[in-house]
Amino acid sequence: MLKTRLLGQSAPNPLQEFGYEQVRITAQIPTMQRQNVSDVLLSLQDDSLLQPFRAIAGRAAPGVNIGGWYEYLPGYDFHHGDAGFAPGHALGQWISAMARLSAQGDVHGAELAAKANRLTEHLSTEVTSQFFDVTRFPAYTLEKFACGMVDAHRVLGNTTAYDTLQTLCDMAAPSLPGHAVDREVQWRVGRDISYMWDENFTLPENLLKAGDDDRRFRLVGRAYLEDAAFFEPLSRGVNLMGDRHAYSSVNALCSAMQMYLSSGSEMHLNAAEKGFSMLQAQSFGTAGWGPDELLRKQGYDEILKTLTASHNTFEAPCGSFAHAKLTRYLLRATRDGRYGDSMERVLLNTTAGVLPLQPDGRSFYYADYNNVAKRVYSVHRWPCCSGTLPQVVADYGINSYFHEPGALWVNLYMPGEVRWTESGAQLAVKQDGTYPADGQIKLRVTSSRPTSFALMLRVPEWAGVPELKVNGHLLPVVINKGFCDVRRVWHTGDTVTLSLAMPLRLEALPANGGSPHPEAVALLYGPLVLFALRQAAETGPLAVSREALLKAQRSGTAEWSIDTPAGTRRLVPFSEVGDRLYTLYLQAT
Repeated sequence: MLKTRLLGQSAPNPLQEFGYEQVRITAQIPTMQRQNVSDVLLSLQDDSLLQPFRAIAGRAAPGVNIGGWYEYLPGYDFHHGDAGFAPGHALGQWISAMARLSAQGDVHGAELAAKANRLTEHLSTEVTSQFFDVTRFPAYTLEKFACGMVDAHRVLGNTTAYDTLQTLCDMAAPSLPGHAVDREVQWRVGRDISYMWDENFTLPENLLKAGDDDRRFRLVGRAYLEDAAFFEPLSRGVNLMGDRHAYSSVNALCSAMQMYLSSGSEMHLNAAEKGFSMLQAQSFGTAGWGPDELLRKQGYDEILKTLTASHNTFEAPCGSFAHAKLTRYLLRATRDGRYGDSMERVLLNTTAGVLPLQPDGRSFYYADYNNVAKRVYSVHRWPCCSGTLPQVVADYGINSYFHEPGALWVNLYMPGEVRWTESGAQLAVKQDGTYPADGQIKLRVTSSRPTSFALMLRVPEWAGVPELKVNGHLLPVVINKGFCDVRRVWHTGDTVTLSLAMPLRLEALPANGGSPHPEAVALLYGPLVLFALRQAAETGPLAVSREALLKAQRSGTAEWSIDTPAGTRRLVPFSEVGDRLYTLYLQAT
């Protein structure tokens, strides 16, 4: 029998997240991405961000209309364009991102915090119940507002954020079904099909988070859990992942995990674990999933067809945000490094290669895994991915480390520093190294006094047994569920070096329940997927021998080359593709 604890009781000792202010990531790509999204968010005027809410309420709406999905058009018809598709949809996410980014020590921290607080104050007066009636996405927008208010409360210490959230919940309630209703199910009478695309089943994640701080939101969050139709069957291993909208389904699994973390419901943990395994069975080598935003049915071998039939392979900012959240929750609950491996894969091979957000709303949307692919901006302005990109960029730090009494868990290997208190001692661990360009990772401890604790270091499954040294002395390595335990009394200046093997290897395209496709392979170096660059005149799949792929030679800091009968072929990580054509899956001969 599956066990469920009473609502309000804590889950059994999950690993804890650090505060955003406790972790500082200094790696080049995360730093550049933080700067990009901070600059864009600060460039948007408050009046522009509030304009759709004021216009729907019939009030004066000054400011520059930023257009795209975000604007309000009274006569909007989804058959004839996308401008006005989801007015005001990203404001809650942007408040959340500004709060998170403000705590990380960047130069614009004070400005971001001030702006997030101003917008939080405006929400309770500028958003009306009429807005939730007019928008096609009342639940989607409320869920983003809830996320913003949680971060305003927790990160900024905003004492009115939860009162604002309560006001927003009350105003939204008449425009919501009162319980979980799947996409494509019509429940708003007299509305066109576009009103069936709302995602009320993602509401619990952030409402349950708010409920951990303020009991007012717990019951609302529970009401929208997909227990009978989705989570309970999933917990028994019934595969219901097929034909569901991809991003929102993974967010639904995040709601299941938040229910577990809030109440200890083992049914929800089982559902999330099994759902994630089903997701992995249809994931690409980058850990991306959901071509054309749709998950596939088990046993239907459809993934191969997408390499020629679609360029809309993985909803990169949205999908990587949901994937990173889900793997973070699962790692905290299970202490299993497999989830860290998967998180690392998606962050390095999708998020790190997203094109910069532009002040005019141009956004990167789909990572393209077609046989002939290119990184391009979306045809939409201010789409959903313009909301999630700032959030996933802000989360590099809290995805990197976790803690519990007597242990620091190191999940991601990125230059930076984490600071915390252990048994009254002020501690910091600074991370350096050249990973993932190679397998060298270095950690240096600072402590206000000698302190005993464990460093739990993730060892990726593909790395085998690494070389581990403390202060230059080689130590034996014992790996348990993907982590090795380095336990001792630490002093300032103590150093740990971890040397991971970085094998070249081939991964076949999955078939979602059937045998993988040995003829379609991706080449990986450690955690990095290598994309083959191609010429404009080349069409169709690229045929390369397995032997040649596994003999790829390093030809630059982030470039490999292989010899083929047609000449030398170069391969690079997704973040280094630039505006060149590329291929992920090669035709192995």
